[in-house]
Amino acid sequence: MSEMRDMIVDVVERMLKEKVDKDLVDTVEQGHWAPELWDLFKENGMTAVAITEENGGAGGDIEDLLNIVRLTGKYAAPIPFTETTFANYLLEFTNLQVIEDLATYMLCPDQAFTLENGKLNGEAIQIPWARHTKNLVTLARSKDGIHLVEVDLSQAEIKEATNLAGEPRDTVIFHHGTTSQVSAVLSPDKIHTITTLHTAFQLASMTGAIDKINDLTVQYTKEREQFGRPIHRFQLVQQHIVHLAGETAIALAAFNNVTEALLMNKQNSEVAYASIRFEEIIQTVTTIAHQVHAAIGTTHEHSLHQFTRRLWSWRDEGASTSYWTNLVATQLLESGDSLWGYLTSSSKSTPLLKVEG
Repeated sequence: MSEMRDMIVDVVERMLKEKVDKDLVDTVEQGHWAPELWDLFKENGMTAVAITEENGGAGGDIEDLLNIVRLTGKYAAPIPFTETTFANYLLEFTNLQVIEDLATYMLCPDQAFTLENGKLNGEAIQIPWARHTKNLVTLARSKDGIHLVEVDLSQAEIKEATNLAGEPRDTVIFHHGTTSQVSAVLSPDKIHTITTLHTAFQLASMTGAIDKINDLTVQYTKEREQFGRPIHRFQLVQQHIVHLAGETAIALAAFNNVTEALLMNKQNSEVAYASIRFEEIIQTVTTIAHQVHAAIGTTHEHSLHQFTRRLWSWRDEGASTSYWTNLVATQLLESGDSLWGYLTSSSKSTPLLKVEG
């Protein structure tokens, strides 16, 4: 990390340590969120880190932003930070104006929304934080193709729902909603790039949650005593901890590879590899953590479930593992290389699309 990035990460982690505790995270399941924490993030410029200076932002890069997202995942911060910053990243990516209000997004693979004469129609489910945000950034299909559009959610009918972790995942219905901004028609490559970026944001959140689960589990083994000594001294528990530490290290390494690839403007399948590997990491990490914690890890009083339930929920959102395995398999078949040659070749990297203009 650069010195500036170190400073940003340090500031964000201190804010989250001071402001976010189990009780605050629990408010999400009660239908609330933490507007004071959002205001603190906004006052410190964190919501504008990756927005260009021309658009009033700090001019940071994707690695800066993803590391903040990682920390919000590590503390299960009950704010729509990922949603708002990703929505703005998409707007700038497609040459639309960024917005200051709270925002969310929807990237439905079957194109739930249609666009005709600037009017949005359709219904989409599992839109994160819709009830608490003002604007929706979404894909919509017109007679010309697929566009990215921004629309005011005050025009929508919102049916509240939640995911397994109790986070808002609402149904949004538009009947002739007036769009505020509409992009040019998006090419298939650009849509794939948007999917890649979305998965990178999800991987960042999941990396943070995995890191926190590792910390909670190690701490618990030092505090919990059995037969007169802390359980981390038992060989079987030590084996679990070593396995958990290894999977956590792999997750962090994969996340760093993803951020480096995006920073270098290379689409070299790092996101695909990470997404596929995270499927196994999540299963292993959550299993070990709950085995070590035993029954207490599933109780409401303990915070472990706040992170394991989020991992299970986030894993099932966005592009599936099948999407990425099919992509990698197709690339391998088309490359003509051996498997090892394909995995180690840097010449097969293709650039991510940049913001035009």
